Amino acid sequence: MTQNKIPAVLLAAASLLAQSGDARARLIAYLNGIAHTQLAARREAVSRLHTRADAEHRKADVRAKVLRLIGGLPERHGVPQVKTFGAVQADGFAVEKIAYESLPGFWVTADVYVPASGAGPFPAVVIAPGHGPAGKTEDWSWGGNLARNGIVALAYDPLGQGERLQYYDTQKKASGVGNPTGEHGEANIPAMLLGDDLARYMVNDAMRAVDYLVARKDVDAAHIGAFGCSGGGTATAYFAALDDRVKVAATACYITSFEELLNAPTGVQDAEQSIPHFIERGLDFGDWVELAAPKPYAIVSTTSDMFPFEGARQTFEEAKRVYTLYGAEDRIQWITGPGGHGNLGPIAPAILGFMTKNLKGAAAEATYTPLRPEHPADMICTPTGQVSTSIGGEAIFSLNKKRAESVVAAAPRASSRAELERLQTRLRSDIRTLTGATAQPGGTPPDEAPGTLTAPEHSDLKPAVLMLGASPKVVEQWVQSGHIVLAVEPRPTPAGTESIKSPYLGAFNLLSLRAFLVGKTLVGMRIDDAIHALDWLCARKDVDRSAISVYGDGASGMAALHAAVLDSRIHAVTVEKTLGAYRMIVDQPLHRNVSEVVIPGVLRKYDVAGLLLAAFPRAIAIVDPRDALGEAVSPDDFRKGIATVLESDRKMGVPERIQVTASLQTR
Repeated sequence: MTQNKIPAVLLAAASLLAQSGDARARLIAYLNGIAHTQLAARREAVSRLHTRADAEHRKADVRAKVLRLIGGLPERHGVPQVKTFGAVQADGFAVEKIAYESLPGFWVTADVYVPASGAGPFPAVVIAPGHGPAGKTEDWSWGGNLARNGIVALAYDPLGQGERLQYYDTQKKASGVGNPTGEHGEANIPAMLLGDDLARYMVNDAMRAVDYLVARKDVDAAHIGAFGCSGGGTATAYFAALDDRVKVAATACYITSFEELLNAPTGVQDAEQSIPHFIERGLDFGDWVELAAPKPYAIVSTTSDMFPFEGARQTFEEAKRVYTLYGAEDRIQWITGPGGHGNLGPIAPAILGFMTKNLKGAAAEATYTPLRPEHPADMICTPTGQVSTSIGGEAIFSLNKKRAESVVAAAPRASSRAELERLQTRLRSDIRTLTGATAQPGGTPPDEAPGTLTAPEHSDLKPAVLMLGASPKVVEQWVQSGHIVLAVEPRPTPAGTESIKSPYLGAFNLLSLRAFLVGKTLVGMRIDDAIHALDWLCARKDVDRSAISVYGDGASGMAALHAAVLDSRIHAVTVEKTLGAYRMIVDQPLHRNVSEVVIPGVLRKYDVAGLLLAAFPRAIAIVDPRDALGEAVSPDDFRKGIATVLESDRKMGVPERIQVTASLQTR
C-alpha cells in the first residue's frame, strides 16, 4: 500500500490524555482529588481518638506503617566507630570535628559543640541542617548558642550535603547532579525501586548520632533533644517520631498539612519528604508530631513559608487535641514568626528558650546571640573536605546495590504452561498493586477518539496499532504498512514542571512523587489510558481484533509492556528506546530521566524480564534498548539480561518470540 492510496481520516478529538488546556495542571488536580479523599478518611479516624489508649493504639499502627513504607531501619550495633579531626576553640565553647559510622563504611561528618564551662554531664541536641550545600557549617550559631547555654550540640552533614556529597565530581569539586535536593532525588530512586526510601538512611544517621552522644561521659543520656529547619525539620520530625531516646524536639519550617501543601504553588518538594503511599495509608504531617506525644514538642513556623502556615495551624490544633488525651497539652507549642522560609532570626530566642527549658528544667534561662564563625573553613572535618576523597568507604549507591542482593526478586523462568500461568496471575496482581493501575479490559469505550486516528479508507478489517508517544515518522511507517493507527500522547502532555531539582531527575520528578503519595504512578495511569484506548479501538467495526499491536516509545514503552501483561487483546508489542531493566538504575552509579518509569517496590516483585515472560505468547520487538543513563544497550547484552526468559521460550516451543534489534530499520 502506498501513501497516496490512503487519504487518511484524521480524528483529532478531545482526548483522554491530551485535552485542551494544561494537561499537567489537570493531572495534578486529579491526584489532589484522590489525596483529599484519603485525607478526609484520615481526619475521621483521628476524630475517633477519645482516650490515651486510643492514641497509643494509633501510634503503634502509624509507627508500623511508617517503618514498612521506608523499608524498615538498618540494624544498629553498639557505639559507632569514630574518626577525630581536631578541635576549634571559640568564645564559650569548643568545636570537636569528627566522623562517625552510620553503617559499616558509611561515614557521617559532624561538628560537636561542647560547653566551655559548667559541670557535666550536659543535655545534648542533634542538629539536622536544612537542604543547603554547606550542610552542618550553616549551624554554627545554633551550635554555639546551645553550648553557651550548657547543652552539647552535634550538627551533622546529611547525605548529599556538606562533606557527604554522594555524586562528587572531582573535576568540578562539586556535586555532579546539582543541589542537595538533586542529590537526594538521585539517591532515592534506586531505594524506592527496592521498596525502601532514602528516609531510612537519614533517620539512621541521626540515631547513630545519639548512639555516639550517649557514649560520651559529658552527655546526659536521659536528656537528648532534636532540632532542625527546612530539610533539617523533616529529618528532625522523622527522627523524633521514631527514636524514643529523643525527649524534646523542635521542627522548623517543615510541619504543615498535605491538604494545604498539595494546593500550594510549590507543591511537593524533596524526595524523602514524599514517601510513597504515605497519604494513601492514612498518614499526614500530624502523625510525625503525634508519634512523639507526649514529649515536649515545638512546631516552628514562619507566616510566609512555602510550607503553608495554615497547614501548620491545622496540624498544631490536631496534635494539641492528641496531647490533651495524655494530659500533656502544655508540652506542645507553636512558635511562629514573620517572613519566609527559614527566617528564624526573630524567633530564635523562643526556640532556644523552649529547648533549654525542656532539657535543663523549668528554671533555666537562655540567652541567644547571633554568632558567625571567624574562620568557616575551621568547621570542615576531613582533609579534602569530602568523605569520598578523604575516607572513602560506602556511598548510598553502594548501599543500594548491596541491599538489592537480598531483596530483588529472582530471575523469572517457566518450564511449563502451568508454571507460566502461575507467573502471569501473580504479575497481574503485582502490577495493579504496585502501579495503581485500575482499568479492566473490555470496559465501556470512550465516546471520542482518545488520540489521533489514521485509518485507510477501504472497508476491510485492518490490523491496528496503539501508538504511545510515537514520533510522526514512526506513525507514518505503520500507516504505510496498512494499519489503523491510534496515536496517543502519554499524560501529562506537555510534561511541564513544578521545579527541576536536577537535570538528571528531569521534568517528571515532582509529579511522580505527588502520584506516589496517593498510591499512583505515571506508569499505572498510562496503563489505564492504554487499556481505555484499546477499548475504543476494539469497538470499531473496521479493526481486526486478532491483530492489535501496541507500540511504545521511550518511557511509554514501559507502559506498553505492562499493558500487554494485563490485556490479552494485545497481539504484539514493539518498544523503542525503552529502559532495558529496572535493575540497571540500581547497578549504575548514575541515572538520568527515569522518573517517568519509577514504580516503588517493583524490584521486590518483578523486572522487565518478568513482563516479557508474562506477556507470552505475544510477539515482542525490543528496539534500541537503553540503560539507566539513556545510553544504548547492545542487543547481545540485552539478551544476556533476559536469558531466563529466552530459555523459557525455547522450552515452550517459541524460541523466536522476542526479537531484539539495534534500530527500526531491521525490524
